[in-house]
Amino acid sequence: MEWERIRKRPEDYVSANLQEYEGYAKNFAWSQARALLDGLPGGGLNIAHEAVDRHVLAGRGDKLALRWIGRDDRIRDFSYATLRAQTNRFANILAQAGIAKGDRVYLLLGRSVELYIAALGTLKNGSVLSPMFSAFGPEPAKARMTIGNAKALVTTEAFYRRKIEPWRKELASLQHVFLTECSANRPPGTVDLNAALAQASDSFETVWTSPEDMALLHFTSGTTGKPKGAVHVHEAVVAHHITGQLALDLHADDIFWCTADPGWITGTSYGIISPLTNGVTMIVDQAEFDAERWCRILQDQKVTIWYTAPTAIRMLMKTSADFPKRFDLSKLRLMASVGEPLNPEAVVWGVDAFGKPFHDNWWQTETGGIMISNYLSMDVKPGSMGRPLPGVTAGIVERVEGGAVREITEPMAMGELALRPGWPSMMRAYLNEEERYRKCFVGGWYLTGDLAMRDSDGYFWFVGRNDDVIKSAGHLIGPFEVESALMEHPAVAEAGVIGVPEPTAGEVVKAYVALKGGFEPSEALRKELLGHARQRLGPAVAPKDIAFRQNLPKTRSGKIMRRLLKARELGLPEGDISTLESEER
Repeated sequence: MEWERIRKRPEDYVSANLQEYEGYAKNFAWSQARALLDGLPGGGLNIAHEAVDRHVLAGRGDKLALRWIGRDDRIRDFSYATLRAQTNRFANILAQAGIAKGDRVYLLLGRSVELYIAALGTLKNGSVLSPMFSAFGPEPAKARMTIGNAKALVTTEAFYRRKIEPWRKELASLQHVFLTECSANRPPGTVDLNAALAQASDSFETVWTSPEDMALLHFTSGTTGKPKGAVHVHEAVVAHHITGQLALDLHADDIFWCTADPGWITGTSYGIISPLTNGVTMIVDQAEFDAERWCRILQDQKVTIWYTAPTAIRMLMKTSADFPKRFDLSKLRLMASVGEPLNPEAVVWGVDAFGKPFHDNWWQTETGGIMISNYLSMDVKPGSMGRPLPGVTAGIVERVEGGAVREITEPMAMGELALRPGWPSMMRAYLNEEERYRKCFVGGWYLTGDLAMRDSDGYFWFVGRNDDVIKSAGHLIGPFEVESALMEHPAVAEAGVIGVPEPTAGEVVKAYVALKGGFEPSEALRKELLGHARQRLGPAVAPKDIAFRQNLPKTRSGKIMRRLLKARELGLPEGDISTLESEER
């Protein structure tokens, strides 16, 4: 199968960290990446030390580390030295409260300044950081804090009263609650965080942690009602740091904007840790998506590297390719995307709108960092995830009798995407679920649960989650392929595809479509879209039915929740919907 390429010219990547993929990957060793960091005496390693303190100790304390933009456009700047002082203050607050190494500190905050101070201060104290989405209601927050035996929580007074206080007494481990945005009459049993920060010492010696000490606890939704807690250790910073250089091409003079909420692992790994370990200036916007605001931030802050999500790109596409051209985005040199596969049309649209393609990459909560990527120095094949990071061995496998797996080497053969274990940010456990964790590793591979293909050039192509693939009349149909074809139609903004039972074929394809502005649902348009898909994909793969929706259900990280579409179509239990961002209307 021939795939269109967006070819790179040498002048496009003259200063790229990764100039020549093949040679670099062949000679790469994780020990080289580890040597780029300072570490602690006696073989220790601490994420916060690498992200903040080492820059100050090296004389780079005056460098702007974080520029925070409030909803009202107010700006607060933090140099590395200031960030060190503030995170020291928070670490002292934890230590004085008896919150020790290994204790779990949860964050339930929007993108406030306090979130970033608390996250790094928690890691300095040797405690375990567990960030949650600010949109969580009482039950999702309670479930995660119960699973992790939360000892401390940082949240706003409003969130606390609405989401935590009603059940707090049921969680005996939760001993300390620190509040931001406090009123004069804050709830009993809580501490005014900003008042405490003002009184705390700005001198703190980072708690010694080993590379294998638990550092991060990130939850990922399951198809059941119980979220999984993926455990990551301080050694993960080795992967955060080098993947920021190789996949996102971070240089110390870059201005970097990752739009992900830190309640999602991307917002921690690449919205806090990686940019800071690489010494860049990172932008944080408190407000939610707005096309004009985002383009204005890219322009006014002179952003050079932009890491965002397919949902945001598709929302921008609802404007026009001419809209971004109203802004001076000449400083922007790399645009990357993660969260779910980026449809080919969106990659090509980036060239039309910004003069450069979006570079898709792939990873999971469980992998902790980017595993497969399109690189600044390599041709982009629209729709492809790219090629594995140096140090990462990826393959396509199939499960065989006896519980083993067999690697598939034929180009473009569909199978399960698998990785050889051993990269630094690999999860070390599902908290309290040893058997569930062990089942992820078979025959020397970590099995991702994603179906994919690998072409003859070594590029990987996402097909769908194992349980999303549609089996129709002997065909295996990946929903992503159908969704991408529908998005090529000028009326379609987003598409979600599922299989529905059919007596003869087993399953048939049904698509849910959200339209761009200026288009209205109609029977004529439905038939037009069915014909477009049939012409593009052929009758065996094209959807047999299309339903219009104003919005498709998505997680806050931007993934269309196909399983939720299917559950609602078939009247099945919806499972864990705690990360659901928007309901269908």
